[in-house]
Amino acid sequence: MAVFLIVLSVLVMTTPAQASRGELEWKPCADDSTAQCAVLRVPVDWSAPYGPKIDVAAARRTATDPARRIGTLMINPGGPGSSGVDFTIGAAGFFSAELRSRFDIVGFDPRGVARSAPVRCTESLIRAQPTQMLTSQAQYDATIAYNRALAADCRKHTGPVFGHVDSLSVARDMEALRVAMGEPALSFYGASYGTLLGAQYAERYPTRVRAVALDSVMDHSLGTEEFLGTAADSAQDAFDEFVAWCARDTTCVLRGRDIRALWASLAGRAGSGTLRDPYDPAKPLTVLNLVKVAFGSFYHPQWYSLAHYLKEAEQGGAPAGRRSVDLLDYSYPAVFCTDWALPVGRYADLATQLTTLARRAPQMTTSPLALSVAVGCLGWPAPAANPQRRLATTGTPTLLISSRHDPATPYRWAQGVTEQLGPKATLLTYDGAGHAVYGRSDCVTSAIDAYLIELRRPPAATSCPGVEPDPFGVGKRSAQVVPGGGYR
Repeated sequence: MAVFLIVLSVLVMTTPAQASRGELEWKPCADDSTAQCAVLRVPVDWSAPYGPKIDVAAARRTATDPARRIGTLMINPGGPGSSGVDFTIGAAGFFSAELRSRFDIVGFDPRGVARSAPVRCTESLIRAQPTQMLTSQAQYDATIAYNRALAADCRKHTGPVFGHVDSLSVARDMEALRVAMGEPALSFYGASYGTLLGAQYAERYPTRVRAVALDSVMDHSLGTEEFLGTAADSAQDAFDEFVAWCARDTTCVLRGRDIRALWASLAGRAGSGTLRDPYDPAKPLTVLNLVKVAFGSFYHPQWYSLAHYLKEAEQGGAPAGRRSVDLLDYSYPAVFCTDWALPVGRYADLATQLTTLARRAPQMTTSPLALSVAVGCLGWPAPAANPQRRLATTGTPTLLISSRHDPATPYRWAQGVTEQLGPKATLLTYDGAGHAVYGRSDCVTSAIDAYLIELRRPPAATSCPGVEPDPFGVGKRSAQVVPGGGYR
């Protein structure tokens, strides 16, 4: 039976008390010999430190100017499910030369991800996932049955670590890695879901952090209604930004069109089963698929490509050689369902919430990302090990960074976490669109670098102007390494 690797969050190491400097054996990475790789054994269950162990894979790029080295910058690209090893190997395509000159950059694959005891599930079961836009009691019941079957299957193929992939366990793995490296304190940069790891690590180990930069912030204090509602608002705001861009930019192939009317027409065809994917005409597009295409394009943002996609969907085909808009994978239940409790009650309660969301987000109807995790956790067989709560006020000067028009992690989430962390937290606003802010402009990059290198936070209420995306949607950031996909 084929087994499918779900990139979730899993990590392994020895206990901090057992780890010691020199325990890691750094060797050239198999994927890139210019970087160094190592593994660290950690307990599957941190409450049973002498029980079963797993290996956590880590990678390092040493400071390019050793004489001016500050220390170690731990990085996490989010997800949940993105590889910190890959992020580190590709660090030159993301972080500035100055930052790389001053820090050893270290990342690891969180437990359950890639090289660190990955969560494995049967491929055919993954492909049988039912729609997440539930419209009946029967679909609701079928989803609960499916989620329970999926969890049982993943647990069977993954082993005991399956129930221990929460962010608090990953934070303890990160502390074990710090001890094994012999670092007195870490600096940290995390994007999207990686901000939850950074915030919870700093809260648990306040004397072990030198600097914490949280880029595109998860607010882990929200209940179901506020989580879904604010996420839908953010998705709709991202759509509105696309419409505004198309009205002002001559490269938009829909310029002069009523895009909302076009969208309503396409959504109507999708609802009736008559809309086809212009890049795969054999594939029908559902309303949720159409929303996902748009949502995925808002990450960079890829407005230019989205406009072409919508025009070609209307016409029923695509010119030869046209690049498709990225479609993102949103399903990471093994991690998300251990970090979040998002009860929705009965099907009637969910239906009421979906109706409310559709009024709040008339084009997007919902955030497909937030919906996927809420529906994906329905009937999950175990309670969340790390459920939502407010963060404690921090004693560490912390920098939060957020795009004002972020489709995936709403600006309001960054504001909320800044308030929770208190006066030593500063929010830097990027007055533009897209998800993951570092590298979007010289203003943003220099401000984050100044904080990480000099511990110099920008004044309160500082903002950086938005940068119009180029036709391929990447602006000034490198196309090689961009946290993206899921909450990455």
